[in-house]
Amino acid sequence: MTTAEILAAFQKLRALVVGDICLDRWCTYDPATSEPSAETGIPRLGIVSTEVTPGGGGTVANNLAALGAGKVAVLGARGDDGFGFELDRALTERGIDAALMVGIRQWQTFTYTKLLNSQTGIEDQPRVDFISVRPLPAEAEQRMLANLASAIEEFDIVLVADQAETSAGGVVTPSVRDAIITLAGKHPGKIFLADSRRRVHLFRNVMVKPNRAEAEAACQQLLGGVNFKRLHERLGAQALFVTHGPQGALVIEAGKEAWSVPRPVEKPVDICGAGDSFAAGAALTMAVTRDPVAAASFGNLVASITVMKKGTGTASPQEVLAAAALER
Repeated sequence: MTTAEILAAFQKLRALVVGDICLDRWCTYDPATSEPSAETGIPRLGIVSTEVTPGGGGTVANNLAALGAGKVAVLGARGDDGFGFELDRALTERGIDAALMVGIRQWQTFTYTKLLNSQTGIEDQPRVDFISVRPLPAEAEQRMLANLASAIEEFDIVLVADQAETSAGGVVTPSVRDAIITLAGKHPGKIFLADSRRRVHLFRNVMVKPNRAEAEAACQQLLGGVNFKRLHERLGAQALFVTHGPQGALVIEAGKEAWSVPRPVEKPVDICGAGDSFAAGAALTMAVTRDPVAAASFGNLVASITVMKKGTGTASPQEVLAAAALER
């Protein structure tokens, strides 16, 4: 299939992102106004503007929507705080269905706050993350599971965004992960693709997309040494995509493996979110072609566009077509 044909087929697909749907806050500060506090003498930053976008699994959803998927929805948890309000609005503004999100009283919405220097445009201060280290409340977990079970028939693709790096506080709990594994077994015609920062080794019978460091850590957990082929076998994955940044992605299927090498990109602007854009492009393409190598190639193509944009950028169909033309 041509790139244009693949893109056209996206319009018929319905994709659900399950997991840590976060808020990204891009706060620009002016060094000229950042004087120490008169009361305490502690240095302060004078924020002069703020932009918000969906982050974590929300970045995957952003990319799905930008690529032209027919329907994009998210299933996660948010607090009843101001950040939760901002997250709902940011999702809605991008045409992403947030009806399946579970609201939790007195819960802190998973939020990344990034501080940019107005004079340079560079993020040059420590990031401020609003996280939870408490287990997801049992009642919220049950609502998550119920929403997942009731909605699964509506979607062709399920992407899992296990973003939390703490042992507790994330949405992809053992029960949620087990439910996803079970549903993947019951619905072999649907595409299930999981991306996990710390728990790749716990997924089974779904496609998995770790980066090299995450895949190596999973190998150590399961095998005591690095062997991506054996990792694929232990996970029972239909396909294992091990991304290697600018070197591309190693694609491992039953009995074979291949490299998908992207076009060279000089001086990338921001690699943040490249894995999320790869996942979105790969999952959509997998649903169309059922070819993991073709899926990885399309994922690389999308990532080659987003790394040339500030922040967690997305790629439009027009940009994908232009980038594909450069590869010929």
